[in-house]
Amino acid sequence: MSILEVQSLQKSFGATEVLKDISFTMEKGEVLSIIGSSGSGKTTLLRCLNFLERPDGGAILVNGETLFDADDPATQREREVRIKRLRFGLVFQSFNLFPQYTALKNVTLAVEMLAKERPDYRQNRRAIQQEIEEEARTLLDQVGLSNRVGNYPWQLSGGQQQRVAIARALALKPEILCFDEPTSALDPELTGEVLRVIRSLKSSDRTMIIVTHEIPFARDVSDQVIFMDGGVIVEQGSPDAVINHPTNERTIQFLSRLN
Repeated sequence: MSILEVQSLQKSFGATEVLKDISFTMEKGEVLSIIGSSGSGKTTLLRCLNFLERPDGGAILVNGETLFDADDPATQREREVRIKRLRFGLVFQSFNLFPQYTALKNVTLAVEMLAKERPDYRQNRRAIQQEIEEEARTLLDQVGLSNRVGNYPWQLSGGQQQRVAIARALALKPEILCFDEPTSALDPELTGEVLRVIRSLKSSDRTMIIVTHEIPFARDVSDQVIFMDGGVIVEQGSPDAVINHPTNERTIQFLSRLN
């Protein structure tokens, strides 16, 4: 069974169709890279998967469970959106850290809020809090920031802030981790440290969707690549097929401009 099935997803803003009949599947542990020019619908696709936008048509299934079906109102209840969103982790282009909190607190905050809903929270508050903090420290160590847990965002470089954002997304234990051009806000010398962290996650069998313009990186880490243009999937296949041997003229033009 596929971990993710996207079926005929559609999204419009006013009269502008941004996503037109988007369909693809992913297996557990796969890395999917989505490439394409600005305005092709890549970010909107991620936002629909994370329920930050509601699709106008189509369906989204995770592990065989229908999370959204445009033809089924029962899958569109607002009160369930937050729970569904936890199935996906999203790392934004901008780091979106809370400036008033340390790196450690930025990672633990959402997990702490969820923990308060546990029936045993009041009775075991101290132990639960300690467990959350220990897991956050482990994640910050995993992204190379064990010596920065007490630093505030303004004390961190852009690359370090993005690595905190990755740890924060991992803390919620999502089934699918999504990256929306995670290096686009970074100086070139900081890009490598973030890409190394993402590369390390692949070895831990993480299922990931990466919107990126880092074509060599996408070619190296991806199991499949999608090229989007004008809200549609123009070309889809292995990294070798799409990046090294594209057959669609729009894909060829896009890669030629980058090169």
